[in-house]
Amino acid sequence: MKMNVEIDCTPAEARAFLGLPDVTPLNDHLVAEMQKRMEANVAAMQPDELMKTWTSFGLQAQDQFRRLMEAAVKP
Repeated sequence: MKMNVEIDCTPAEARAFLGLPDVTPLNDHLVAEMQKRMEANVAAMQPDELMKTWTSFGLQAQDQFRRLMEAAVKP
């Protein structure tokens, strides 16, 4: 015997029927936190901010960066 049962319900109704917790508030909080962190990190990726970071390490770091770029250009 073969039997098909079709249930038409929303995901929230299915979770409630199966006794699963509603994680919507937690998900909303996590998404908002991720957006806030991404926006904060985008500001650090601006070219002027990168140059400030690189130049704050001093001359030794600048020299190492220059040598790295020269090595990358050489065939």
